[in-house]
Amino acid sequence: MVETVLYTTYNEEEMSNNTPPVIALKHIVKKYGIGDAEHNALDGIDLTVEPGEFIAIMGPSGCGKTTLLNILGLLDRPDDGDFIIDGKNTSQLSNGRRSKIRAKKIGIIFQNFNLINTMTVIDNVALPLTYHGLSRLKRLEAASKILKSFHLQEREYYMPWQLSGGQTQRVAIARALVNQPSLILADEPTGNLDSRSSHVIMEELSEIHKKGNTIIMVTHNPALTSYASRVIHMLDGKIASDKKISVVNKSTQDSTSLTVRRKAAPPIEKTVKKTKPKKSRKKRRKEPAA
Repeated sequence: MVETVLYTTYNEEEMSNNTPPVIALKHIVKKYGIGDAEHNALDGIDLTVEPGEFIAIMGPSGCGKTTLLNILGLLDRPDDGDFIIDGKNTSQLSNGRRSKIRAKKIGIIFQNFNLINTMTVIDNVALPLTYHGLSRLKRLEAASKILKSFHLQEREYYMPWQLSGGQTQRVAIARALVNQPSLILADEPTGNLDSRSSHVIMEELSEIHKKGNTIIMVTHNPALTSYASRVIHMLDGKIASDKKISVVNKSTQDSTSLTVRRKAAPPIEKTVKKTKPKKSRKKRRKEPAA
């Protein structure tokens, strides 16, 4: 069935419902540099994220995408404005309290994986659970369970440097999900992968989204926006456009590209060899002896 894609400008009133937003940013400003070299990496960002959205953030290098993601992940603080997550204003929270919120509510997939090379795969995945007060055995059991869901149970006691790029990224995703976060942040999740591994990773993120998780992904690849329900373009520290994507006439929920159609492979032409008809061999009758 043919898909029709509708791009509509995002409107907070249209998205509003009885469920409170996961994230609300109000006039967020982040400055870098001193004196004449000072500039706003984020310049008055207002953003509301509803539960279950899959948001792709795009824009040229230096536009503030990663800075915004770091603030959303509570890895950095804004210089001005309010960041509210699940109804809590994080502006005045201590670093320890912010770390606990991050450990319980947020899963982060870093572009460069950020696995610890001196720790095994299973120990890397179990790391976010240290803030949950679980015993080491319980942490390892939870890590082993999620690694199995990513078909990595045979790599549990490998070191990160013994894995392929695709396997390393899947471990990074497993680590981000082990604490069952409601919000997942992904910074160029396929930036260091080939096309085949990228497809596998995006399919896995799509499956995670279908289970109800909210995903915010920074990407340079416009083809990956096909997985998103909303696309934000940034420019010079501001949101230049904010659109949600509606899909009409889609018979099944899949991850087929909405903006770049996948063309079916052309049929393989079979070469038929012309063969000469076989000459029929008639048996000679033996003449009776005289």
